[in-house]
Amino acid sequence: MAQPVNLAEKLSLFSELWSQRKIADLNDYEVKLAKLHGEFVWHTHEDTDELFLVISGRLTIQLRDGDVVLAPGELFVVPRGVEHCPKADEETAILLLEPTGTLNTGDAGGARTRPVTTLD
Repeated sequence: MAQPVNLAEKLSLFSELWSQRKIADLNDYEVKLAKLHGEFVWHTHEDTDELFLVISGRLTIQLRDGDVVLAPGELFVVPRGVEHCPKADEETAILLLEPTGTLNTGDAGGARTRPVTTLD
């Protein structure tokens, strides 16, 4: 029987920063959690939008034409092809919604690229 997903419980299962954890599938999309602190890399996703929902902490999504600051319970969709760089001045927990197979570093690649791990 299907069970609800408890976000706090799933977040307690990992501590690694900037490493996405898949918690559900939605059609051809993955619902993922991540913990962030510090600044990521500037990148784009040419073929898809990217949804960020802040669970705890604060997230700044840096855009070339200005920053978007998110508090808990707020979300922002970065449109496809828009260069962005997530930054968290404190540990922040987020939920992401992206097509299956979307790389966390988009077109930038590099050392911070991580495969998505599934949480059971």
